Amino acid sequence: MTTTPAPREIAAEPIDAARYAAYGALVRAGPAHAARSANHDTAEAWDALALLENMRGADARCTASLFRCRAYAASEIPIRWLERHADSTQMFVPMRAARYLVIVATGGERPDLATLAAFVVEGAQAITYAPGTWHHPMIALVEDAEFVNVIFTDGSARDCDEIAYDVAPAVVVVAAAT
Repeated sequence: MTTTPAPREIAAEPIDAARYAAYGALVRAGPAHAARSANHDTAEAWDALALLENMRGADARCTASLFRCRAYAASEIPIRWLERHADSTQMFVPMRAARYLVIVATGGERPDLATLAAFVVEGAQAITYAPGTWHHPMIALVEDAEFVNVIFTDGSARDCDEIAYDVAPAVVVVAAAT
């Protein structure tokens, strides 16, 4: 008789640009970035907060989509699938989001589950997934959320690779908001 090992437990941490850098970028204005005056002094601009890479070639187009995510009520999220966009950055910009969860891993043709990490993002911060970063679909916490999703696509199967797990290799635990 074989037994299935218990899934590894991963605690979701508040997102931090330095800890998240292996997976993508945290996109937000703040003291770490110098603002410049823009639009005839009616605005401030924070330039080049994230790099959007297209490694697909000339046939790929930069597209923007709207994702509406239903709030996930449970405090534990079993990881049943991961996806990646091998040749494009993917960016999620919240239009309406109180809190959301980002689950990521590095790896090549398959995710390296030893690098699996989970980050809680508070409202007005966007994130990118670097090309090739494995990630779980976006999870809204607290309430439903809406995001603009920006990615380079060409309509081929290479736009997105997915891996499904019959048995969850990990469970992400999300602490209640304080």
